[in-house]
Amino acid sequence: MTKGHVRAVAFDFGGTLAWPGPAPDAATVTQILRRLPCAVIPDGFAATFEQVTRRVRAADRRRDAQTSFAEQLRVAALESGAVLDDPAAATKEVFTAIVDAEIDPRAAEALRELHEDGLVCVLACDTQRPESVRRNTLREAGIGDCFDGLVLSSTLGVRKPHPRFYAAVVGAAGCPAGEILFVGDTPAKDALGPYSHGMRAALISPAGRPPGLDPRIDVIAHLAQLPAYLESLRGR
Repeated sequence: MTKGHVRAVAFDFGGTLAWPGPAPDAATVTQILRRLPCAVIPDGFAATFEQVTRRVRAADRRRDAQTSFAEQLRVAALESGAVLDDPAAATKEVFTAIVDAEIDPRAAEALRELHEDGLVCVLACDTQRPESVRRNTLREAGIGDCFDGLVLSSTLGVRKPHPRFYAAVVGAAGCPAGEILFVGDTPAKDALGPYSHGMRAALISPAGRPPGLDPRIDVIAHLAQLPAYLESLRGR
């Protein structure tokens, strides 16, 4: 079923479908890596990892890129003299040990309603977490079967608002951009960005409409309101 010519919904994750989770701080990452077989993690690794992370984030922001967490670990190991045989496997260990964001039950209920109503649902978010870890989070919350596709910056290598990210969302949705509603809580990345690439957009904002937001972009307070919002589009 389509609602107001919307055939697919792309969902942001943190702040939209889930409450934001903890970031992997250097001390915690170091402790996790030291538990890995054959890994040798010197005392200076945490400080080096922090330096590498700052450099990577600055470079990524300039390019709207997403350097993999495994690459950050590889560079930090090289610069600190650590021995880390498999950074990709280590990345999975880190993000399995560090709890992911908690899914909002009301948001999950709305998602399931839309999925069961026949809408294509795509998870579209910036994250350092590997896809396998994020899929496990969705499964544990009982919504793993609700998504027809996942577009993650950790897999794609670019972050919102890079054009390639939005192109991947359109590809995952399998329908024209004008039939996709992008829902998220960050105006530039989840509303203005998708809108400029031909999608509809609805901003999640509990505090109401932010000053200066494009009047063509609608605002809802919580994802739980999305089914009713989509119903209202029928008459537009």
